[in-house]
Amino acid sequence: MEKTIKNSHFSNKKKKGYLKSSKSLAEKIGFLSLSKKAENILIFDLRELTSITDYFVICSGNSDKHIKAITDAITEGVYKDLKINPWHIEGYTYLRWVLIDYVDVVAHIFLKEIREYYDLERLWGDAKIIEIKDDDYNSGE
Repeated sequence: MEKTIKNSHFSNKKKKGYLKSSKSLAEKIGFLSLSKKAENILIFDLRELTSITDYFVICSGNSDKHIKAITDAITEGVYKDLKINPWHIEGYTYLRWVLIDYVDVVAHIFLKEIREYYDLERLWGDAKIIEIKDDDYNSGE
């Protein structure tokens, strides 16, 4: 893992509708996922590996309702704060693996067992990885 980012690292002081970089969007998606208690949130920096996207944000949920809550938090939060709609969403009907495509950043929200089966971490293992954590959030402070 390259590094861990705690929730306080991401600044919401930016003007609404302003996006500094695709990395900022990836971090925003990570923290929106965290706000709905997504687990094992990882950001993969793919810029040196592929031209399909800059970043993957991968996280897990425990049930279809949890996957829906995470997905909705991401799409609504990104639109509210940055005025950006996803280019494409897949998997929202079945809520086992939802893909939210913002072109430069693609979010993958998995049920745990589906994430283990497809193992994107292994497929993109050469990428720099950033882990999103918030110990204060988990302790209820």
